[in-house]
Amino acid sequence: MDMTSKNTYDKPVGVVGAGSFGTVVANLLARNTQVVLYARKPEIIEQIARTRISQGQKLHDRVDITNDLHYLSSVCDVIFPIVPSASFRKMIRDLSPWLKPHHFLIHGTKGLIVSEDKWNEGKPDKSLMPEDVFTMSRVIRKETLVVRVGCLAGPNLSKELADGQPAATVVASRFDEVIREGQRLLRNELFQVYGSKDMTGIELAGVLKNIIAVAAGILVGLGFGENAHGLLVSRGLVEMVYLGRLLGGETSAFLGLAGVGDLVATCSTNLSRNFSLGYRLAKGEKLPDILASVDEVAEGVNTIIIMKTLAENMGMRAPITESLYRVMHEEMTPEEALRLLMKSPFRIDFDIF
Repeated sequence: MDMTSKNTYDKPVGVVGAGSFGTVVANLLARNTQVVLYARKPEIIEQIARTRISQGQKLHDRVDITNDLHYLSSVCDVIFPIVPSASFRKMIRDLSPWLKPHHFLIHGTKGLIVSEDKWNEGKPDKSLMPEDVFTMSRVIRKETLVVRVGCLAGPNLSKELADGQPAATVVASRFDEVIREGQRLLRNELFQVYGSKDMTGIELAGVLKNIIAVAAGILVGLGFGENAHGLLVSRGLVEMVYLGRLLGGETSAFLGLAGVGDLVATCSTNLSRNFSLGYRLAKGEKLPDILASVDEVAEGVNTIIIMKTLAENMGMRAPITESLYRVMHEEMTPEEALRLLMKSPFRIDFDIF
């Protein structure tokens, strides 16, 4: 069956965000249906319309471009919001007036947002508690009338997906119809789509693996080999589970494609922004200089700040997260952080059950 030429759905599907992953998702969807891709900046719209290229990717013929959220929401019942977490709340508030209960929203943002009254000058308040930390699905439910919410998570490096390499993702939602719709819209012969009812766990797996990916970049940047890499990934998975439980995630979510699958992929390649961030830190660059040099910020930066604060407030040890925070914000060197981690008093190999 030629799945690249037939239009299987009557109404177009919306994608909000023309970054690297948003563009990839738009092209994946366009293999099965018409797509409306939203970009906020008029100059970006003009450039994409003129060149039919977004983020270095040639757009599928069935992808149309718009900067009108009202139009997008009026013609699309299913919308994929895919913007950085720092912009997500504002984007949802801008979209909210046009959203109705019949809409499906399946987001692809792997980040966390802190309640506005607990976020001051780029850092969380010292009194931060789990209820103050929002996944993107919580933001959608809080800011809109939409009921049927889902998320995408998995080892989905944009460059490989854009090159047409085989991959898979998880569509998670409390609603079976959201999972089925996501699977029908996204699945093709090179892209498998699994389902999960543990949306919180799947979201958190995709978020927390960014912390460990930063650490993996540091290890490689320091010149360490596969033994150290294996140690980091295994201990990192344990830390992810404990941090995820703080925010309501189930252990099982971290042991599947969106957890260990995504963790392995992003801890092994400079195609990951978080891995690249860690690598550059290991080479002596400072965080402000790294952030000033990139167009898309690694989500691990804010995630480390948020989860370090939350773990401290909840009386939990998170040695990898704490060490990364100190490297980024307290002048600890990567070498000192590694020595500190090697002294962590763990006595049980896999203590999450």
